[in-house]
Amino acid sequence: MTYGYLHLPDVVAHIRMSDMKGGHFQFLTIQGLCLAWATMLVSLAVDFLPSASLLRNTKRVLFMIALPISIVISTIYWTLLLFLPHMILMSDPEETTPTSSSLVPEPTRLPLQVDLALHAAPAISMFIDFYFFEKKYSKTTSGWGSIILMALAGSWYSTWVEHCASYNGFFPYPFLTENPYNIRVAIYVAATTFAAVSFMVLNALHS
Repeated sequence: MTYGYLHLPDVVAHIRMSDMKGGHFQFLTIQGLCLAWATMLVSLAVDFLPSASLLRNTKRVLFMIALPISIVISTIYWTLLLFLPHMILMSDPEETTPTSSSLVPEPTRLPLQVDLALHAAPAISMFIDFYFFEKKYSKTTSGWGSIILMALAGSWYSTWVEHCASYNGFFPYPFLTENPYNIRVAIYVAATTFAAVSFMVLNALHS
């Protein structure tokens, strides 16, 4: 995961990330990566201080946020990359030519090892940690907890990305740029719902 972050391109779609509002942190991928890092650091601290209930409870809360978000990121990214790459790979906003995977500017396509580190490793590591090292959540905690936390996370990201786009004139993801506000709201709600449900399902399957 760290490898992926350290190899992020400074220029995407011919635009320097430092010149864009939000920079790399416009991307849900990067925010999910930071959550995964935070969860693993707290998890490591719990291993050294197993009696520290505050740390353990903090890890449990972080897990309920980081795991479903990493699943949403991986699911949306790889599905669109395979079937509709022009909807996930950011292209030059000045271009009006119809987009396709062959016309997407080269900087938007990451090397495979970086792509996997950013869009697969967090979900895989969270998944393994959850099933092998973490206790199952109660049905109430899994249900209401995931709904509340994902609603907060979804509200935060949708507000943040809309704010950044109001300055940049476009979104970090073409599937948001190419849709009007009401459709974007539906996308935010659908992604948030999918995140909450995915955590409930994974927790239900936990032994």
